Amino acid sequence: MKLTILGIGKARKTPEAELWVDWLSRCPFPTHVQEFESRLPSGPARTKDESKKLLSYISQSSGSPKRLVSLDPNGVNISSEELADMIGKWRADGVYQCFFAIGGADGHHPDLLKEADKKIAFGRAIWPHMLCRAMLAEQLYRAEMILAGHPYHRG
Repeated sequence: MKLTILGIGKARKTPEAELWVDWLSRCPFPTHVQEFESRLPSGPARTKDESKKLLSYISQSSGSPKRLVSLDPNGVNISSEELADMIGKWRADGVYQCFFAIGGADGHHPDLLKEADKKIAFGRAIWPHMLCRAMLAEQLYRAEMILAGHPYHRG
């Protein structure tokens, strides 16, 4: 199963970007980041435009079935083991690709949240976008190691 992080904004050469690139390169299955930008000014129209671009990308991606997970501070706070179980179940069910959407400065538009199969959180705190990418990339790697029975995860 392919895992894709959908991120708002273009990454620059920063320590946070180096982290997510490193974690994703370790994953045993195809895992990458797809970046999106909106030229609209900050506010509801921009949030809608960003979400529209993410949903369009998902619908145009090859392969089926697909799943969408939105990262949202109001989502369910899940453990690493629960993330691994979710990925493992979807993989066993033949899901072709899973998308993990990280919203922009104003979060996700309700249209995207409505389409999400799961809404998860890394706690109630708001995290910088690029740091959130790095944390998610590490958790995806950790989930793969849990599923493989690798000692990386010692929970």
